[in-house]
Amino acid sequence: MDLDIVALSRLQFAVTALYHFLFVPLTLGLSIILAIMETVYVMTGRVIWRDMTKFWGVLFGINFAMGVATGIVMEFQFGMNWSYYSHYVGDIFGAPLAIEGLMAFFMEATFVGLFFFGWDKLSKVGHLTATWAVAIGSNFSALWILIANGWMQNPVGAAFNPQTMRMEVTDFFAVLTNPVAQAKFVHTVSAGYVCAAVFVLGVSAWYVLKGRHLELAKRSMTVAASFGLAAALSVAVLGDESGYLSGEHQKMKLAAIEAMWETQPAPAAFTVIGFPDQEARETHYAIHIPGVMGLIGTRSLDTVMPGIDELVKRAEARIREGLKAYDALQKIREAGGTGKVTQGVRGDFEDNGINMGYALLLKRYVDDPRTATDEQITKAAWDTVPQVAPLFWLFRVMVGIGMLLILLTGTFFVLSARRKLDSYRWLLKLAVFAIPLPWIAIESGWLVAEFGRQPWVIEGVLPTAVAVSNLGVKTLLLTLAGFIAIYTVLLVIEMKLMLKAIRKGPQAEHSPDEGDTLSHVPPAHAGTGAGTGAGTGASTASAAALSSTGSAA
Repeated sequence: MDLDIVALSRLQFAVTALYHFLFVPLTLGLSIILAIMETVYVMTGRVIWRDMTKFWGVLFGINFAMGVATGIVMEFQFGMNWSYYSHYVGDIFGAPLAIEGLMAFFMEATFVGLFFFGWDKLSKVGHLTATWAVAIGSNFSALWILIANGWMQNPVGAAFNPQTMRMEVTDFFAVLTNPVAQAKFVHTVSAGYVCAAVFVLGVSAWYVLKGRHLELAKRSMTVAASFGLAAALSVAVLGDESGYLSGEHQKMKLAAIEAMWETQPAPAAFTVIGFPDQEARETHYAIHIPGVMGLIGTRSLDTVMPGIDELVKRAEARIREGLKAYDALQKIREAGGTGKVTQGVRGDFEDNGINMGYALLLKRYVDDPRTATDEQITKAAWDTVPQVAPLFWLFRVMVGIGMLLILLTGTFFVLSARRKLDSYRWLLKLAVFAIPLPWIAIESGWLVAEFGRQPWVIEGVLPTAVAVSNLGVKTLLLTLAGFIAIYTVLLVIEMKLMLKAIRKGPQAEHSPDEGDTLSHVPPAHAGTGAGTGAGTGASTASAAALSSTGSAA
């Protein structure tokens, strides 16, 4: 990718989004886990559950604050870096973001304060209500943001107005109920639940390895394993739904993910592994599972999934149809309000307006798409193919980690049911080392979703290349470096604060009672052996940091 204004603007937004998305999933999941734990406290009256809610609430608070700090910048970027995009679709895209701020973020931020400072000022039920309000607000926030993002992937309920040169809402209910947006929402929040569950599971496993806070750790592991298994299974189911919707609305993305260059007889095979070669337009050393991709993409045995070559031919045809709409639009604009536009011109625009975005792909090569040559039209058609190799591998990393996390949470769910959470030290170490895996899968999934729809900023409507602001390369490089530096500092601060809180541990406010069976369980492998718990062979920064401070804590 050449470092021009478009590439740098994309890179800058990607960097800020990827940093921000390090905090969002944990916030989504921990908010629900906190609500579950406090619900058990209110129902049973056992103070250990209050201690658990408070402890994990401290980690939630640290993460929440960092998420807010990194998220605000992203909204400013729409106006600064993507001014034509904001002008073109601001009427549609801005509405969900405004509702998110008014309905969800204000609600979440208000009740976060009550959660932290209302323990001794609210009744049990009142405080529980505040905790659930935080959880609901967090998830509502994700809902409205993903409605906006889902519209970019599948722009429904809107139409282009040739008088204002903007997209305008025609059916807001269709925007809200966009199937792509709804599938993205449930898939994303479920992934956040898995992220938080694995985080709680890993930290609790570290406590068990060290023989510390066993009451809290084992109960937390039970909640995390149950909640995490349910969430991990739902991610798989909802991921299948996302694949099916991509087959309906984003065929090129699905073909690129699968590196399917040529159309196959139905049902198409799934490529387990291979090495896509975009120049040669083939996948080397591919291993296929017959029929699986056809079922994922079409949910049938006789529906054909088009390959990349066929989709490029369709794109070329749509570019030529879009040129008719573009030409009609120019004539409408030239006529202004004089009413001199013929019915034939209006008819050309109405008949071909749905493809006008494809004509705008030619802006990369000529100022006036109507002057494009056949060769330029062919090049623009091939521009609709995203980079196949990154999509192919990122998708498989995401799916592979997802399967591992189902196995991990399922194993600990069984151990919890059999009261053997401390029986296998190697599994406890594995849980600690697994803490980063959900983030890797989530970031991979985000890249698949967003990178996969290139060259569109709005699928089939507005190419990314014409949506950017007219900024200088030096300005973009300077601000990009600034964002990376500031966000890295924030990430380091977050990690230090989280590790400090974990090393410190919960501040117990109760004495073990005879009704607590876990209170009388001796620390597993305490003493000298525990000192090496998660430290040997640590392969992640989080595990190593926890291990190195274990004996001192």
